Amino acid sequence: MLNWKRSWLALLLLLPAAAPCEVRPLTILHLNDIHGHISPSDKGLGGFAYLATAIRRERANCPECILLNAGDLVQGTPVSTIFHGLPVFELGNLLGFDAATLGNHDFDYGWMQARKFIQTANYPMVSANVVGADDRLFTPPYIILNVNHLRVAVIGALTDDMKNLSTPKLMEEWHASPVVAAARRYAAELRDKSDLIVLLAHIGGQEEQEFLNSAPEIPVIVSGHLHNGLDREMSRDGRVLVRVKAYGEELGRLDLKVDTEKKAPVSWTWKRIPIDSSKIEPAADVAPQVKHWEDEVTARVDRPLAVSKKAFTPAEVKKLIEQALRDETGADFAFMNSGGVRDGLPEGQLLERHIWDIMPFDNLVVIAKVKGSELPAVVLGDRKPDPDREYTLAVSDFTAANQSAASQLRTTNLKFGDDVGLLRDLLIDWCRKKKVIE
Repeated sequence: MLNWKRSWLALLLLLPAAAPCEVRPLTILHLNDIHGHISPSDKGLGGFAYLATAIRRERANCPECILLNAGDLVQGTPVSTIFHGLPVFELGNLLGFDAATLGNHDFDYGWMQARKFIQTANYPMVSANVVGADDRLFTPPYIILNVNHLRVAVIGALTDDMKNLSTPKLMEEWHASPVVAAARRYAAELRDKSDLIVLLAHIGGQEEQEFLNSAPEIPVIVSGHLHNGLDREMSRDGRVLVRVKAYGEELGRLDLKVDTEKKAPVSWTWKRIPIDSSKIEPAADVAPQVKHWEDEVTARVDRPLAVSKKAFTPAEVKKLIEQALRDETGADFAFMNSGGVRDGLPEGQLLERHIWDIMPFDNLVVIAKVKGSELPAVVLGDRKPDPDREYTLAVSDFTAANQSAASQLRTTNLKFGDDVGLLRDLLIDWCRKKKVIE
């Protein structure tokens, strides 16, 4: 009996030791869709100087913390539009991002300007599915961050709907390949190179669900693109997805316990931290930089324009824009896509800044001649045009280039002529002539 026990003991000693199961902490701080809002909103929410303070508080005594941005850092405020986004990326460096991905609006100033953003950022920009005609990538697809002895692979991703969210001439040969397939391909490559895979994605709600439902190799998803933050995290089969409100109004904090053998979280907690400028002190090194850039644009945009008799919602602003298009161009019909209206209008004194806020894009106005029978239903309202008469239709060049999209004219056969000027300038001229908006 003794010899039998000794034989088994000798055999066990020859076997390789099993790798110990180790659970390590990781904290992901995250933002999305800041859209150039470097200063607090009218409600006192957001602002880079206040974000910096909040981020630094969360990172204090947290060696396992990383900060990620899920896209659309630029486009939406005068400081971004006038200077084509570069000051926003310069200020973004002060927030201390560890990695970021590109959103659709990061291409609004053209792909060459997006290249400048990548050069300006002092942190890695990643995107697995923005590709050229020869399948070359616009950025590296992922980065592996070493966080407190934990290898965290961050894969970037951009929505498949990019084709309907950009003006073709700004992208030229670049496009978004199928996002789920691209991210899963790189996740498979990273399986043996990392302890945890994080998808940093600028995607729509349906794509979020698709990743949760069909990408088990991606256990953590930090999302952006939809401006409304989640009330609570989304999860499925031990995987988690988080997203916060746009414009820097919230900072997300996802605390994970990561099983390094399973390469997945065994638990997590998530919270949204409000960025309230009445309760947070601005970072002393960031506030002067923000003021410098805001001062640069004040003289250009804070000029009195008109008086508004009431507050207008974005849906009501859309109708005002369509009226302005008809009045200023003499067109019979006009259409403004609701996604292009980025803000409402307040009651009282209006400044040119308010028009910049509702229309930050450098969209041009174009006009088509269309038979009544060919006018898209979305522009008609309760009007009944003569099917044989020719009418004029005024839209933005973005709508003209993407007219088949669900949020646009839902047609493909309209031919638009040369542009007749910048839409934002047209709106400013219209408001100045009206004097009173009601």
